[in-house]
Amino acid sequence: MRQSQQRKRSVSSSALFTDLYELAMLRAYFELGMEAQATFSLFVRKLPPQRNFLIAAGLNELLETIENLRFEPQQIDYLASLEISTKPFLDWLAGFRFSGDIDAMPEGAPFFENEPIMEVVAPIAEAQLIETLVLNQIGLQTMLASKAARVVDAARGRSVVDFGARRAQGIDAAMNGARAFYIGGVESTSNVAAGERYGLPVAGTMAHSFVEACASEMDAFRSFSEVFPDTTLLIDTYDAIEGVKKVVALAKERGTDFNIRAVRLDSGDLDMLSREARRILDEAGLSDVQIVASGGLDETRIDALTSRGAPIDIFGVGTDMAVSSDAPALDIAYKLTEYAGEGRMKLSAGKRSLPGRKQVFREYRDGVAVRDVIARHGETLPGVLLLEPFMRSGRRIATQSSDLQHIRDYAKAQLAALPPHLRMLRPQEPRYEVAISDALALYEREIRERLID
Repeated sequence: MRQSQQRKRSVSSSALFTDLYELAMLRAYFELGMEAQATFSLFVRKLPPQRNFLIAAGLNELLETIENLRFEPQQIDYLASLEISTKPFLDWLAGFRFSGDIDAMPEGAPFFENEPIMEVVAPIAEAQLIETLVLNQIGLQTMLASKAARVVDAARGRSVVDFGARRAQGIDAAMNGARAFYIGGVESTSNVAAGERYGLPVAGTMAHSFVEACASEMDAFRSFSEVFPDTTLLIDTYDAIEGVKKVVALAKERGTDFNIRAVRLDSGDLDMLSREARRILDEAGLSDVQIVASGGLDETRIDALTSRGAPIDIFGVGTDMAVSSDAPALDIAYKLTEYAGEGRMKLSAGKRSLPGRKQVFREYRDGVAVRDVIARHGETLPGVLLLEPFMRSGRRIATQSSDLQHIRDYAKAQLAALPPHLRMLRPQEPRYEVAISDALALYEREIRERLID
């Protein structure tokens, strides 16, 4: 019940989550009688320098918000205080409902630069209003799911836990981030609110403060494990090697009642310390006690540890993943590509946009993706269609399950079908081929010539 109420409050407040110039254009469309259908395309102009692909994410929650988008009376009252508003325009806004169609790549689909990942077809004012919302919601979760996939790849089959809530850029980013990380392959999150909202597995250990608050480290281990017998003990508050020795001593005290699941290292030379901790645990007959590592980890550090065979079973990753520190923003754009049945496009240097409604086809050879082709809407080309219908006449349709486990499994399968070199952490050559169909290339030339003339 609380989750439902929270979502309703979030959805109902979203109509004002837009830039002022969007509302100014809405009034201009309204007063000028510009009501024709428009197509807006969402795409990423350039991949971040260290990315070979991105993973689409954030769609399902976005669609729910768009479907329920309303201007509440108090929001209309606020808009009345702004210079852009008139009584007729406010009356029109009071009855606003999104009535358009949305085609998109399913969440979890890998994609590449300049490919449309969403096509919005609606009366121009409706499609215009949601621009800020679309860019914010898809941009954030796509960025974070893509980052998580890199971390998970670097872990080489070891589990990854999201520790990033406290360093995320606000509560919304922490919540959406936990969701996106799960799509990208992360096993669980320390964020309890995200666990409740999305049904995610939650995980956590203990902090140094608990150890420091107790009379001694050994007293901390005894006390905490009495409350939580199968817990993970943090062993590096004072000295990691001495800490793991105390865990061995605790095992001798408890005998068959010893159920400690893991020890956690949060600082220092994680390669050396994990090897020494593993040796000490194994020699004490505690080979089933796992080792968790955390503390300033990113995919590069994790890759170095796993490639050297460091005996670490689980990685806790926080700040770097939560803010995608090496690529904290995407060059994501939402551009008008058709109005009143005619193609539209920008000619600005470095800001190409392809005209008209589009579709993307992915070609496979022996089960491996070999290239994508951006085509005009309605074309039939070899390969699998990537843009699927998700909304018709303002209502969501069940194209893809909103179940996160289903989306996560889909993402895993789609990533496995990419050429193996694209899963490397560094930029790879050759880049994945993204071509434009002959029909779209011809149409682009026609529109360009008309605009220049």
